[in-house]
Amino acid sequence: MKNKGDGLPKESSPFINSSAADSVDKSQQYDGKTMALFEAPQLGTLIGVYLPCIQNIFGVILFLRMTWMVGVGGVFGSFIIVFMCCSTTMLTAISMSAIATNGVVPAGGSYYMISRSLGPEFGGAVGICFYLGTTFAGAMYILGCIEILLIYILPQAAIFKIEGLEGPEAEEALLNNMRVYGTIVLSLMSLLVFVGVKYVNKLALVFLACVILSIVAVYAGVIKTAIDPPVFPVCLLGNRTLMSKGYDICAKVMDIDNETVTTKLWRTFCDSDSLNATCDEYFNNNNVTEIQGIPGVTSGILAENLFGNYLEKGMFLEKRGIASKADPDSPPPGSNRYVLADITSFFTLLVGIYFPSVTGIMAGSNRSGDLRDAQKSIPIGTIAAITTTSIVCILH
Repeated sequence: MKNKGDGLPKESSPFINSSAADSVDKSQQYDGKTMALFEAPQLGTLIGVYLPCIQNIFGVILFLRMTWMVGVGGVFGSFIIVFMCCSTTMLTAISMSAIATNGVVPAGGSYYMISRSLGPEFGGAVGICFYLGTTFAGAMYILGCIEILLIYILPQAAIFKIEGLEGPEAEEALLNNMRVYGTIVLSLMSLLVFVGVKYVNKLALVFLACVILSIVAVYAGVIKTAIDPPVFPVCLLGNRTLMSKGYDICAKVMDIDNETVTTKLWRTFCDSDSLNATCDEYFNNNNVTEIQGIPGVTSGILAENLFGNYLEKGMFLEKRGIASKADPDSPPPGSNRYVLADITSFFTLLVGIYFPSVTGIMAGSNRSGDLRDAQKSIPIGTIAAITTTSIVCILH
């Protein structure tokens, strides 16, 4: 028995304006292939959440400011700062996990989950903060990249020369270099985003391997300096650290052919190279000693630096445990001779500087549309990444 249907002509082929023969050929051509508009998400917990979070949390602050923070805040103070910041991100991850496991997680990332859970008012406010935080983080990473390039890797690439400058002049030259190179780097990043971020994602594991290799190198350096410390002499006058360019050898005088000769350090603090010259009073009252700048963990430097040593801007960088004779009524010495604190440091400042180092926990949830099981992958991957990075930061 035949059904009458609705009386409208039917297409015998899914292809428009095609003959029967063409329809057979095209059907064979597309046979066995998916006709879906979007491919099914395939990323799991490891590749989709854990590794992206690890890569984003291990940032420039860990390599540029962590050691400085320990030197200023001490071992105990730095441990408290790291614990506070890691606890904050862990509580945030637990809250995000509660949202992720409370229902189906669609594509749209962290902002979508927040706005749909807290409402458009709270979601919009948090979304603005999320946008601003990401923007400033991008600027921070660009400046960190330029600082590593111009100070540690290739100082000759500086357009505005920094060598030989001191104080405000050196700071101004560095800022001008950052403006020029920052514009170039930002333009390249914008071009990369315009071309497609998929090329960056393909190299994500390579970038992560470089970061992990750098962290392993830090621990290898600790072991190396414990066994065989490198020769990195630092000259002290009393307990004050001297600028390395102010002397050729760390001594006031030296003997050459049974004759006592003054050194460059002498001429820095005295009005002539004669042994009867008039010298700075602090220079006369204190001896010159040479210590190792990288003594190694077996030297007892950790016990010496257990507690913080916060300084005002312009104060002398003084070595603990070394006697010094200073007359409070004497005129202030020249600032170009000593190493001085370039910033006023305090506990909350260290917290503010270090906290960006533990951000980046949203890298996994931002890929919610690409995850095979977002409800499972986001909580497990994010919490595991925070736990791993917290242990590494505490042991760093």
